[in-house]
Amino acid sequence: MGDAFDEGYPADGELPVHQVSLRPYHMDATAVTNAAFSTFVKATGHVTEAEELGVSAVFHLAVRAPDSDVLGTTSGASWWRSVRGAHWRRPEGKDSGVGDRANHPVVHVSWNDAAAYATWAGKRLATEAEWEYAARGGLDGARYVWGDELTPSGPWSCNIWQGEFPIHNTGEDGHLTTAPVKAYRPNRLGLWNCSGNVWEWCSDWFSPTWYARSPSRDPVGPDHGSARVMRGGSYLCHDSYCHRYRVAARSSSTPDSFSGNLGFRCANDA
Repeated sequence: MGDAFDEGYPADGELPVHQVSLRPYHMDATAVTNAAFSTFVKATGHVTEAEELGVSAVFHLAVRAPDSDVLGTTSGASWWRSVRGAHWRRPEGKDSGVGDRANHPVVHVSWNDAAAYATWAGKRLATEAEWEYAARGGLDGARYVWGDELTPSGPWSCNIWQGEFPIHNTGEDGHLTTAPVKAYRPNRLGLWNCSGNVWEWCSDWFSPTWYARSPSRDPVGPDHGSARVMRGGSYLCHDSYCHRYRVAARSSSTPDSFSGNLGFRCANDA
């Protein structure tokens, strides 16, 4: 587990590389889709935190809402817009919808929303260690889910940014925002889109120093913290600023955070 190439961002804490043993577990083959999340909402009446707040972060080139709904730029990231009415059903704002994206990953979900879904489904969120093992698909120490080269056979293998970030996306992979959860090819364990597309919540609290003190058997992260681990990168990742579609890459956000590139998949005990 960890960054065998020493390419990570120091503040993310991808080092040291260390050995981890895990008890058997199950991992969903894909991120949770809009269709699956809709079933959960209909069954439970769950209201996401983005819906409660009434505003969420949308990538500036993807906004589909009246100008009056664009409330400003997100602090620290000029490519995000705070958009009134953006949430999982309307991921780009009031003039968008998910009617033709049933098989795309649900977005604008907080860690708290994801945990609520997992409990309803009789599952749980994966630990960070479980996520990395499953994402690697048996390619121990590889840079990416599929190997060490980003485009080994020419076509793109994941949904990330191509072009000049954040002003021009060439769209070579076919998507400006989310792709269907079974786009591209699965890894050797049958998991789809563990690089790019949407960030995925893990169960662990985040600490940049955790790897130096993590137990070697079934680590579950620190006992407490202020942010939860996110894995996999998203459609906005680009090596000019966010090389986090590498399989060892880590990031984090507070449990009540949500945005247009943040989703999740579930796990369970074997």
